[in-house]
Amino acid sequence: MAGLLRVLIFTWVIFTYGVCLSLSICGWSCVKLLNIFGVIELKPLGLIAVGDSAFFLHLLDLVEDSGSQLTEGIVSFVTDLNTESSGANCVVGLECVLNIIRFLTMGSCFSCESRSPVPTFPMVAKKKKVSTMTSFEYSRENRLHRNHNRMFLNGSSEIASLFTQQGKKGVNQDAMIVWEKFGSRTDTIFCGVFDGHGPYGHMVAKCVRDSLPLKLSAHWEVDVQDDEILRETGSKSEIFNTLKETFLDAFKVMDKELRMNTNFDCLCSGTTAVTLVKQGQDLIIGNIGDSRAVLGMRDANNAFVPVQLTVDLKPDLPAEEERIRKCRGRIFALRDEPKVARVWLPHNDAPGLAMARAFGDFCLKEFGLISVPEISYRRIIDEDEFVVLATDGVWDVLSNEEVVTIVGTCPTRSYAARAVVAAAVRAWRYMYPTSNVDDCAVVCLFLDSDESTSSSANSTAPEEDESTNYHDPYELNRSGTIRTGSGAIEEK
Repeated sequence: MAGLLRVLIFTWVIFTYGVCLSLSICGWSCVKLLNIFGVIELKPLGLIAVGDSAFFLHLLDLVEDSGSQLTEGIVSFVTDLNTESSGANCVVGLECVLNIIRFLTMGSCFSCESRSPVPTFPMVAKKKKVSTMTSFEYSRENRLHRNHNRMFLNGSSEIASLFTQQGKKGVNQDAMIVWEKFGSRTDTIFCGVFDGHGPYGHMVAKCVRDSLPLKLSAHWEVDVQDDEILRETGSKSEIFNTLKETFLDAFKVMDKELRMNTNFDCLCSGTTAVTLVKQGQDLIIGNIGDSRAVLGMRDANNAFVPVQLTVDLKPDLPAEEERIRKCRGRIFALRDEPKVARVWLPHNDAPGLAMARAFGDFCLKEFGLISVPEISYRRIIDEDEFVVLATDGVWDVLSNEEVVTIVGTCPTRSYAARAVVAAAVRAWRYMYPTSNVDDCAVVCLFLDSDESTSSSANSTAPEEDESTNYHDPYELNRSGTIRTGSGAIEEK
């Protein structure tokens, strides 16, 4: 009887999904026909004339959510009828499909002048605002979503693997990105993961995911063609000082833009950001919050060992705590979470932020919270294999050693990020059976994908002691620390 019920439910879900998908395709075809006959107007990036690219991003999110939730629900029903979350996943997935239909058909029966705005984000003001974006910035925004080198959904490429999974706390507030040929350079890659928090944390995370790389690229003034130029100068300090300033400027502009944003409220919402730029054999990392970057390398016994490239910027770190208390912010943990230090307003027990640096959260910016990134640098050596960027949904339950082992022993690179997330979900259910699983997002960047470039560079470069690759304390001399395999060098 249970087997028959599984088959019936499976058939019903597949049929409903197919019908909804067919209706959405038919609805969009009608919209295209109406556009051809001049009834409505379509814009190149907005699909339906909505004024910006937020429509397209939201549509992609709806499609992704519907597919992932339905797939998880169907598998759960087929394998185990009593799975607790299977029914909920199917329902959520079907709701997402229906949302796609509503989203595609919304306003299509009206002219552009009379149609109400698409409610992509909660509207906080109806005042007509004049765009301050220059034509150059607008063209860069337009190219962002047309760029085939940019990945922000679950998937993989030859050099990277990405995967995110919604937890059991509501909407997925994690975001991620891998951008190959970053800044129009074939040897440069940008990676990042972003963990949103607060009522509009998912919107803040996706906004930073989309905008921060553009701001970083716009400030990327160093144009070094190859290592030959570096060897001629005899020092890389000037170049990496410039790259450091690029990160600082981009993060500053990003937070300022969020403060001026009127599409969603950032007063008590924000996001972490751990970002990495690989340019040739150099890694530059900018980090705020408690997401983390870990390098996987091989030791003398060919075993995988982790090297943590960033520090979790928690409120109870001595330097962070001193700054927050000087600005009259309070730090204490809740009784049911004695190990989680949180930042509070001087006279209110709110908002209780569990990190010392973040984008957004402007209610705390006057009381010690900052968005200045800690900058790290590492020169890639032969033993370095990959870098894992992940949100705290992974690091709260898995150690650096466990994550590096999972990625290093994964049968295929394309599955690496998914394997880490799957292990984290299992660990959550085992370690905290009464708690909700947190959102997880993982980016795995493999460093040996371009072996020809690496070998040619190594064959012409002068021999250096390995300690030079590990310790380069004078290349970034103004912000944060220099993270290396043997520790950190604090600035004076």
